[in-house]
Amino acid sequence: MLYWNSRSLPELQGLNFRERMQVLRSAADSLPTPQKLLLNLLKLAVLIPLFLLIARAPDLATAAFYVLTLVLLYPLVTRPVTFYLVRPSLAKIRANLSAKS
Repeated sequence: MLYWNSRSLPELQGLNFRERMQVLRSAADSLPTPQKLLLNLLKLAVLIPLFLLIARAPDLATAAFYVLTLVLLYPLVTRPVTFYLVRPSLAKIRANLSAKS
């Protein structure tokens, strides 16, 4: 199942926004290197073509359209993939952070 925001992740239920972001950041930091590389390459695959389109836009309206596309497309692509990759470690990291508090 794809999750579009951190509120819908079952492992993070009952946490406020700051706590959810702390767990997600810790989980992303603990990803193995190949998964981090995959995630970063995906982000670049979204960013680079759109930035090139923005740089080569013939007029301001076209550039604004590309910027809007970038602002909408980047989180729509990267957030579900990030959640998918970090989800296996969320429960463990949440327990570790709860134990530290």
